[in-house]
Amino acid sequence: MMSGPCTALVTAMISSHKVNLELAYILHSRPYRDTSLLVDIFSRTHGRIGAVAKGAKQAKSKFNGLLQPFGLLMLSWSGKGDLMTLTDAEQPQAALDINGSQLISGFYLNELLTRLLQRHDPHQILFDIYHETLCILVKDEHLEAVLRRFEFYLLQETGYGLVLDHDVETGEAIQTEACYCYYIERGPVKIDKTSDQQQGVLINGQTLLAIKDGSLVEALHLKQAKQLMRAVIAHQLGDKPLRSRELAMQKVL
Repeated sequence: MMSGPCTALVTAMISSHKVNLELAYILHSRPYRDTSLLVDIFSRTHGRIGAVAKGAKQAKSKFNGLLQPFGLLMLSWSGKGDLMTLTDAEQPQAALDINGSQLISGFYLNELLTRLLQRHDPHQILFDIYHETLCILVKDEHLEAVLRRFEFYLLQETGYGLVLDHDVETGEAIQTEACYCYYIERGPVKIDKTSDQQQGVLINGQTLLAIKDGSLVEALHLKQAKQLMRAVIAHQLGDKPLRSRELAMQKVL
């Protein structure tokens, strides 16, 4: 059995990581030292990655102008541990023109991913949903329904999926005309005289099924879906509020 320096060398070799031209988005960036940036990356096959882009703030940097949110990139990095070194960046297509209310919504998506995703945990389906969501945001159509759809998939992919098809107490299928109390850690329970409605979110059966089917259209369904998603996400995030929601002027988040 190896020990000492030999073990350390083998461990370092195993933990070393090199990735070439991986599809990715920048979730967030901030200055690092005089000329560099710390970037939070959401990559398609490697999940969420933290990296330093050395010299990125210099005028002649190969990263200049590329490390911005909402632009699909092909990134390369190497290193080990929680902080990689970004080595290359290419932009296969023009960045999406997201502005106004779309911009706040985009930052909301990024903040959710940053807060709920663990580092180095791949979520290829979620990456594709995120990409699709950004493309739809540009059109500024059905914004609330689009955000609720993303929240649904985010919760599902991170292990907090919603129960939307049956009463968790009786096992009976959700009834469209019935009213339910959704308990955050359990699921929906049909309301009767003995239900403790103060501990959950009131929601009707039609809304639950519309969330499940991705067919949120009616104003009441959108309102109830937002209330449910807010409660579930707040439960997962804990006491620290979302900055994007505080900044939002619109009421879709």
